[in-house]
Amino acid sequence: MQEKDLFEYAVIRVVPRVEREEFINVGVILYCAKQNFLLAKIKLDEERLNAFCVEVDIEGLRNNLNALEQISKGSAEGGPIGKLDAASRFRWLTATRSTVVQASKVHPGFCNNAKETLEKLYIELVL
Repeated sequence: MQEKDLFEYAVIRVVPRVEREEFINVGVILYCAKQNFLLAKIKLDEERLNAFCVEVDIEGLRNNLNALEQISKGSAEGGPIGKLDAASRFRWLTATRSTVVQASKVHPGFCNNAKETLEKLYIELVL
């Protein structure tokens, strides 16, 4: 029987008015050191967001979410943070913030396949 690997994940949220603390889940970021896996999966449902809050800079929000994805991949488009090792990138991406794009608390689990686990969490928590 294959031993499962420890992973950590956080839900990516859009908090249009930080002072109200209301949010919409837009993605999941998952890190599994043993499988050398770090990836964010994001989907911004503009119709749902506009029903929730019409005063959102959609273009700015899309840019921020794209930067988050690029950093998680470790791509050059992720800037200086994107050049860090996976563990450091995950910690940076999931750090507590008072901004429009936030991460939930980090949650642990065990998995055989980090990519499949990310997909499952994405379906359960975002879609």
